[in-house]
Amino acid sequence: MTVISILLALFVLLLIGVPVAFALGGLGVVLLILGDFAPRIAATGLLSSLDSFILIAVPLFLLMSNILLRGGVGRDLFAAVQAWVGHWPGGLAVATVISCGLFSAISGSSVATAGTIGSVAIPEMTKRGYPRPFVFGLLAAGGTLGILIPPSIILIVYGVITESSILDLFMAGIGPGLLLMALFIGYSMLYARFSSQYTASPKADWAERRRTGLRALPTVALAGLVITGIYAGWFTPTEASAIGFLGALFLTFVVLRSLDMAGLKEAVMDGLRASAAILLIVGCAKVFGKAIALWRIPQDVSAFITSNIDTMGLFIIAVGIALLIMGLFMEALSMMLIMMPVLAGAVMALDIDPIWFGIFFVLMVECALITPPVGLNLYVIQAIGRASLGEVARGAAPFVAMMLATVFIIYWFEDIALWLPRVL
Repeated sequence: MTVISILLALFVLLLIGVPVAFALGGLGVVLLILGDFAPRIAATGLLSSLDSFILIAVPLFLLMSNILLRGGVGRDLFAAVQAWVGHWPGGLAVATVISCGLFSAISGSSVATAGTIGSVAIPEMTKRGYPRPFVFGLLAAGGTLGILIPPSIILIVYGVITESSILDLFMAGIGPGLLLMALFIGYSMLYARFSSQYTASPKADWAERRRTGLRALPTVALAGLVITGIYAGWFTPTEASAIGFLGALFLTFVVLRSLDMAGLKEAVMDGLRASAAILLIVGCAKVFGKAIALWRIPQDVSAFITSNIDTMGLFIIAVGIALLIMGLFMEALSMMLIMMPVLAGAVMALDIDPIWFGIFFVLMVECALITPPVGLNLYVIQAIGRASLGEVARGAAPFVAMMLATVFIIYWFEDIALWLPRVL
């Protein structure tokens, strides 16, 4: 009953518009006072959560992605990919998915990926006769690759919460990320094949391929340096974020010359605002986590689950249903920061690999990004495409089904996520 009361109070605060950070932190302080615990625990919890070398990667990766965004890198990537695959059946849709995957590998942000690629792809795809709901759904879903394909900001936060290896989480995200891209591409090609409105794109000549490829090559090289450096052990994820940030500055100012000081100022301010919001939520979630731990809620939930749910499959189904419901009115980071302190004990008790569970969790919160009424990617695409929320949501529905299919696939074939972390 205590668990239900606390979660109900939290959901009420969120539904009436209280910011996530203040809802988590405020409720945590109230729980400390009601439980007759020292309120100063809140202050120490807030400070200790932010005193993390790993979390430095969050603002640096956000700065990197904002600099690249302002520098027009998304347009260059899309143009290069379109030149090579645009003439395939559903070629523009295929180019969109691949561009989302490439930009995800340098941004780590779902909203940035959807917004950047969407601003370029939506006019091109609608001009070629793709139905608007399909275009909007594809872009909203393609953006979700930003929190799965490394470097992923939400996987960094998950690693900090669960004390898991960030490197292992990054490696585990590659297989499911590529699988999801393959499903999106396959669906797009079939959709174009049987659509009466679709118009094929002309095949680009070698001069255009060379020109666009050379323009996008430095960006791909930067992404390759960051990812290879992490996996090869040349530098930690935090050091990789700093190298990526400096590389983004060099790329946009010196190589491409696509960013000026005014654009840099806007990119820095956008990055600082996003970083402050994320880190404040993380800190307040730590206060909430300490409070519910002192109330022994994680232990009680773990005991309830292990006494009533004795298999991993039933637990995964129960958590998946809960996340789908929560995703209707909460965004991804909030879901993770609220649920993981509660579920961590049960994950250990059922002997579930925390790296695999992190990928499962991210796939489920990806669904939250494209389900109304609080799917952030839906609002981004709605604003770019000047569409109604219903139009975007209808187009995103088949992609939600593909995400859920990916969850079932990685449940039955765990090595899709765990093979790389085990061998490297």
